[in-house]
Amino acid sequence: MALDGAFLYAVKNELQILVGSRVDKIHQPSKEEIIIAIRAKGGSFKLLISANADSARVHITKTAAENPKTPPMFCMLLRKHLNGGRLLDIRQDGIERILYFDFEAMNELGDMVKITLAAEIMGRYSNLIIINADNRIIDSIKRVDSGMSRERMVLPGISYNFPPREERLDFRDCTPEQVKKALDSLPDGELSRCLIKIFEGISPVVAREWVFYAGRGQELRKSDLNGNGGVFDRLMFYIKKSADELTASECNFTVIKERDGAFRDFSFMPVHQYGSLMVTEQTDSACGLLDYFYSRRDNILRLRQRSNDLYRLLINYTERISRRLQAQQEELAASAERGKFKLYGDLISANMYSMRKGMESVTLQNFYDEELASVKIPLDKRLNPSQNMQKYYSEYRKADTAEKILTEQIKQGNAELDYIDSVYDALTRAASEDEVNELRAELSEQGYIKSSKLSKSKPPKARPPLEFTSPDGFKILVGRNNKQNDTLTLKLAEKTDLWLHTKDITGSHVIVKSNGNTGLPDETVLYAAGIAALHSKAKNSSQVPVDYTLARYVKKPSGAKPGMVIFTNNKTCYVSPLITEVGE
Repeated sequence: MALDGAFLYAVKNELQILVGSRVDKIHQPSKEEIIIAIRAKGGSFKLLISANADSARVHITKTAAENPKTPPMFCMLLRKHLNGGRLLDIRQDGIERILYFDFEAMNELGDMVKITLAAEIMGRYSNLIIINADNRIIDSIKRVDSGMSRERMVLPGISYNFPPREERLDFRDCTPEQVKKALDSLPDGELSRCLIKIFEGISPVVAREWVFYAGRGQELRKSDLNGNGGVFDRLMFYIKKSADELTASECNFTVIKERDGAFRDFSFMPVHQYGSLMVTEQTDSACGLLDYFYSRRDNILRLRQRSNDLYRLLINYTERISRRLQAQQEELAASAERGKFKLYGDLISANMYSMRKGMESVTLQNFYDEELASVKIPLDKRLNPSQNMQKYYSEYRKADTAEKILTEQIKQGNAELDYIDSVYDALTRAASEDEVNELRAELSEQGYIKSSKLSKSKPPKARPPLEFTSPDGFKILVGRNNKQNDTLTLKLAEKTDLWLHTKDITGSHVIVKSNGNTGLPDETVLYAAGIAALHSKAKNSSQVPVDYTLARYVKKPSGAKPGMVIFTNNKTCYVSPLITEVGE
């Protein structure tokens, strides 16, 4: 995933509303990220520039960032040179991944000077560089010395040089002849990779989309263009269409997400190459897309980092319980031989007159067997026949008791394992810190976390269930965690409401509010089942079994853990997880 030059060109066009405006404030919320507050005629804007390798970008943002108490040195330097300055122009060389922000600002002597801020958006080579009117580097957010790069150093006082750049075509104004000539100069290979080599400023997702259109869904190699004018014509048509939309600012900015909601990629044009494997979502602007994409993605990563201790805790409990269950099952399997001990005791009891102390074994006829087969019974020579008999009866009683206890312990262990799995599943779907804290509190109540480890602040405010509306207009509620599942099913649901849950798979409880209707439309039931499959451990599967029944038939066993219920009168349907936006 990368912010390519074509997308950056669309961002530059949107940023033109800032030209002529003045710099109000400058903040540096993180090591490689700058936010410049700008006062414009249309209001105030926050320009975010990030040189982070995983999220390098430039765009207007509405996200509030927490700033450090003491501004970093680079931030102080920017304030010194740009505070109160006016933005003169925003430049881009072709569709390279660099934007130049030209400012007019006052220096220490009171003279107006030109200062350029170069935002180089190049993955791990991204940088933010301050350049004076003499084209010399004042400083950069990442300094690059000779030990880091022999081709290009970025240090205060030296001249600013462009990053190394290969000669490539600009897809906005190239001709079919130029494209054909450039492709002919390359060896055979995947056509999408060849397009990346000959075109400037396009990402792999753009190249693959062009090939997807040209090949009508089929993967193509460069050699497939030989003697096939139809494929090449389709390729050039779609390239020209993309160029026209980009130049005319008529882009369809697209976010690409995986079926579980994870953010995958984005583009300035519609994306169809993934089919049903991915979900696409349209946004109104390039800046809006970047702000939405990275803020949501960073929020997910931040949540995952802050809940790492819970993930480790749940994994440790899962491994511990699994090991205990394995040992209990092995012991249970051994207790299955208890019948042999009773048999030995009975045979010794019936033949005690023929035995004496000191015997190491005895061979007796098994009177329980129709053929009276002989059985060799080991004996403890230190014990007399009566004591050997009592020993085998004792072993039998011990194994019989162990079987009953182990059976119950294994049942409880499996229930506990299911509970831990359900909390883990809810944690993977948590969308806010409040939801993580609710799970933390639940684990504390169940004794998995010591109370002293929890924050002494007031408990997290419980968020309402997720809410959807079926195509037929029926309200659908989904529990966020086990405690909310209990509340939703046992307290909020009416007896005539429909209850759904994935069959033998960890997931959320789903309630369809029937409003007293005795029967719900099939479309609503299938829609709700798709939502139940989405909010379960099987969210990435297809044809997920979902049980459904009336809420009146769902009960909670005494002493059961949160979210654990039993139900009757149920039916089962098979659906694919339904991808839809959550209604808060």
